Amino acid sequence: MESRLPERDRPWVMRTYAGHSSAAATNALFRRNLAKGQTGLSVAFDLPTQTGYDPDHELAAGEVGRVGVPVAHLGDARALFDGIPLAEANTSMTINATAMWLLALYVVAAREQGAPTAALTGTTQNDIVKEYLSRGTYIFPPGPSLRLTTDTIAWTVANAPKWNPVNVCSYHLQEAGATPVQEVGFALATAVAILDSVRDSGQVAPERMGDVVQRVSFFVNAGVRFVEEMAKMRAFARLWDDLTRERYGVRDARQRRFRYGVQVNSLGLTEAQPENNVQRIVLEMLGVTLSRTARARAVQLPAWNEALGLPRPWDQQWSLRMQQVLAYESDLLEYPDLFDGSRVVEALVDSIVDGARVELDKILDLGGVVAAVETGYLKSALVASLAERRRRLEDGSDVVVGVNRFTETEPSPLTASGAEAIEQVDPAAERAAADAVRAWRAGRDQSTVDAALAALRTAAAGTGNLMPATLHCVRAGVTTGEWAGALREVFGEYRAPTGLSASAAVHEDPTLAGVRERVGRTARDLGTGRLRLLVGKPGLDGHSNGAEQIAVRARDAGFEVVYQGIRLTPGQIVAAAVEEDVDIVGLSVLSGSHLAAVPAVLDGLKAAGRADLPVVVGGIIPPADASKLREAGVARVFTPRDFALTSIMDELVTVVRSANGLP
Repeated sequence: MESRLPERDRPWVMRTYAGHSSAAATNALFRRNLAKGQTGLSVAFDLPTQTGYDPDHELAAGEVGRVGVPVAHLGDARALFDGIPLAEANTSMTINATAMWLLALYVVAAREQGAPTAALTGTTQNDIVKEYLSRGTYIFPPGPSLRLTTDTIAWTVANAPKWNPVNVCSYHLQEAGATPVQEVGFALATAVAILDSVRDSGQVAPERMGDVVQRVSFFVNAGVRFVEEMAKMRAFARLWDDLTRERYGVRDARQRRFRYGVQVNSLGLTEAQPENNVQRIVLEMLGVTLSRTARARAVQLPAWNEALGLPRPWDQQWSLRMQQVLAYESDLLEYPDLFDGSRVVEALVDSIVDGARVELDKILDLGGVVAAVETGYLKSALVASLAERRRRLEDGSDVVVGVNRFTETEPSPLTASGAEAIEQVDPAAERAAADAVRAWRAGRDQSTVDAALAALRTAAAGTGNLMPATLHCVRAGVTTGEWAGALREVFGEYRAPTGLSASAAVHEDPTLAGVRERVGRTARDLGTGRLRLLVGKPGLDGHSNGAEQIAVRARDAGFEVVYQGIRLTPGQIVAAAVEEDVDIVGLSVLSGSHLAAVPAVLDGLKAAGRADLPVVVGGIIPPADASKLREAGVARVFTPRDFALTSIMDELVTVVRSANGLP
């Protein structure tokens, strides 16, 4: 048949996002996955590594090795990639604020293996803008952060030409509420800021901007509306081609090709009837593979049980096999693009292109994406979009099978084993990592370390490229926390806008008025002006979407809300609760560190003489852990099953009344 391709397409790079406990344990997992046919590595780093802290830092407590692997120094990098030939590997690293540091560790580890830097292939995500908007693993203000990205790009163009030094990431924008139009528009605005910065830095000759553009990749999200997602990717490709040709003068069509990897929507997976997640993942994969002209270059799939906790190796294998069945058993790769000439698809693509252009122009008119971050415009837009999405979920306009429709269910044999249905992180791993980093420091030549850090601070205070000084720090034995700490001294730290002040109020649902009346009556019964709720994010978990939606709905229900953003110590949360004289404390923890973070807050309140203050907790919390938290004194535990925010508000009022002896 002439409609078939002359030869079958090569499959995309197949990855599994992996990392936990320790470098050695993660290395063993990498080797197993590669043996099963995985064709690329995708490294998940723990939150201390992502935010520039060593495992023995106060803020790292409860977070070490939990959502990824801890990498504190060159020794950890050696162990992480032991026995894996980095000259041949294609390694993706989900790392942003500390991307330059992790790339430097990777380069030095590869050189020790004998791999030339020019041969290295892979990607550092290195998109700091979306961290201010959604994931929260930023460290420095936007200006210095963009400099780190710029310096990394300039260094790789000159030294590691096969490496993708930046991976503009719209994945978390979708999780934070972005519509397809916003996801495309906001991501392209980020790409413009990065490319403008590289062009204007003078580090790359104007005639080499095509070399920069061809190494910019994207990392996207694909939800279950797979027809719309497929059209979104075609729109992305069209706009990227136009933008790079018109704004940066790139004439070579190959350099303008839109290159992207994808992780399908993890936050769309459900704790209720988790077996439904399997078909969700398959449908989401189709959105980024069906259209040949906009097909992903690399795909990684979550596991069916990620809404319950950390997937086991078997769960990750299942997700890898989904990709292999599509690529090797089906006939997808035998045909040209299935949608060329489709009037339906072209109309949908056109609508996304037009809307995304409007968003991009609006951001550029504000002064660019950095200005749009600093003014709070982007964050407010995402909070408002997510509030609207939540409204559709709650009123049933958007159906989620097993959650707000078809909730009747048989017991699942997949979860019958309880805690054994997810990977368990041994608490001893954190103590071992803390002991190991202290031993590493003790075994170094301190004068060499001090000199390297002094040179880094001097370079940061100037205008030169920071990569050479960073590589010197790696070789000297500097740790992740020390590298980031030196730059904190020069650049300062940053607290991003929360987006709450300008977010749109939720459409009134029939029960909200009743809850608002209960809130007002309870405040009168207590003799206070208004009920006060403190929403706290302890530890390094930066996924603030849930906390922000709780804060928005609480405000709409009549609470006075105290929300200071992410990454707070238990002591800071306790101090705020006492100083603000709140009536209830709500803690949000999605990283799995709840058994460490929550008791620390409870103990702090007790020490401050406020053991009477009720505390509730929300997050991805297994039933056994929820029981432990309640035994420790937590009044209520909310999980993703509790999707009706107004009902949660009603429950908060009940908790306050009960804590104060009110009927």
